[in-house]
Amino acid sequence: MLKTDVVIIGAGPTGLALACQLIRYGIDFVIIDKKEGTTPFSRAIGVQARTLEIYDQIGLADDLISLGHTAEKVKFLKDGVVRGEANLSELGVGLSPFPFVLLVEQGLHEELLYKFITDNKQDVLWRHELLSFTDDGDGVSANIKRADGSEFTVQAKYLVGCDGAKSDVRHALGLTFEGDTVERLFYVADVELDWPHGHDALQINLGENTLTAFFPLKGENRWRLVGTFPEGHKKDESDIPYEEIDAQIEHDMGVKLDIKKVNWFSVYNVHSRAVNAFSRGRCLVAGDAAHIHTPAGAQGMNTGIQDGYNLAWKLALVLQNAADETLLATYNEERLRNAKNLLSTTDRIFEFAASDEWLVSFVRNNVFPYVFGTALSFDIVKSKLFSIVSQIGISYAGQSLSLQSGDFAIAAGDRMPWFTMDGTSIYESLKEPQFHLLAFGADEAVHGEISAAMDAKWRSETVILSLPLSGEVKKAFGSESPFLVLLRPDNYIGYLSDDLSSAKLNKYIDSVSFL
Repeated sequence: MLKTDVVIIGAGPTGLALACQLIRYGIDFVIIDKKEGTTPFSRAIGVQARTLEIYDQIGLADDLISLGHTAEKVKFLKDGVVRGEANLSELGVGLSPFPFVLLVEQGLHEELLYKFITDNKQDVLWRHELLSFTDDGDGVSANIKRADGSEFTVQAKYLVGCDGAKSDVRHALGLTFEGDTVERLFYVADVELDWPHGHDALQINLGENTLTAFFPLKGENRWRLVGTFPEGHKKDESDIPYEEIDAQIEHDMGVKLDIKKVNWFSVYNVHSRAVNAFSRGRCLVAGDAAHIHTPAGAQGMNTGIQDGYNLAWKLALVLQNAADETLLATYNEERLRNAKNLLSTTDRIFEFAASDEWLVSFVRNNVFPYVFGTALSFDIVKSKLFSIVSQIGISYAGQSLSLQSGDFAIAAGDRMPWFTMDGTSIYESLKEPQFHLLAFGADEAVHGEISAAMDAKWRSETVILSLPLSGEVKKAFGSESPFLVLLRPDNYIGYLSDDLSSAKLNKYIDSVSFL
């Protein structure tokens, strides 16, 4: 029998990313997967800015960027002709140190996360399968089968199901998975394609009632194709050869594509579903086990990675006896609302992209491609669009761990805004897996009083920084007066106040059971 703190079921991007976070916090874990190793296919390819910000904390962002390709613009095609285009290279400038969407194959992505795990003297138990588990209220016993058919038990304090859309963990917990199945078959293919439209842009074909998108991958003429068959295409997904996909693309594009090689393809049904709860007892779910979406906006994988990012620090505090177990209830509170909001957003995007309703189709094909580029010339449009797609706009405002007093341009529960101070990213000071108390504009006496009070209560749990109230800070927070920011370990704002006394801050800490 193995004993550990956390057993993770599933070593896809969500499970691997969660394991990386647990390593940061010094939490012992066992992670298993039925597969033989990381996926050889590209599958999910879009990596959003918020995910890169998370990876930057552990030194993986630059490595992942080197493996991928950034789409500098988007082109809209109809009948093989470019009808409009828009510049994406400056979409998030000033909002994130990573103001772009990165396109990188899932297999390479997983390999990078797996290398981080093995470099830290941990490993994945590949070809291991969860047979059953029991939660007795004090811990979880998981019965595991090895590749040779022998079985053993893992005794853990918590279990996290990161085992995908058909999650055995979710089923065993009796969690519902409500939503809809999209009435279209999707196809995906990685190909080598030679065409005249360049390799620096995301290409979207404007069909009457179908979606066809081309994502540039790193390497000469390498592309990921994603598309839909029209409604009424009733074949079983396993019965569709690539030739049928090729014929559908040719029909939708109105031209014959010069595809030199097909490296991989798949046909699948898409669902839009979310669990009714992210946890039950000492068992939790994350990623596709908790929510699945249409591929619109490249949100699914990134959301799963953020699930783990939200959960890891909470598990760490509880396991290290630095917080009450009730803290884990906020994982469900925060991530369930986000999952439901995301379902609504991706459903709307997909409906606009592929609807056969006359007015929607007319606007999509005859108006949108010509005005989209112009719309992106307005800062407010760029900012709003980037905040949604990049996931930097996800907020836990108004929820249990968020408290604010005073008027600010942002809210407690928001992600820490990004800006530079003396040419250096503020995030460079926020990489430690701890709480950060930022005193902006506080004089030495105030800083000393806060430090004394916080050190007595928190000891090594918090990094306390006294920072100037610079122009960048005033712009980011919308405040001309000194203020305090308490950042959670996931760099979301827990406490935001223009009251510089430690009394209110300590009261907040007590109220949310951090310590």
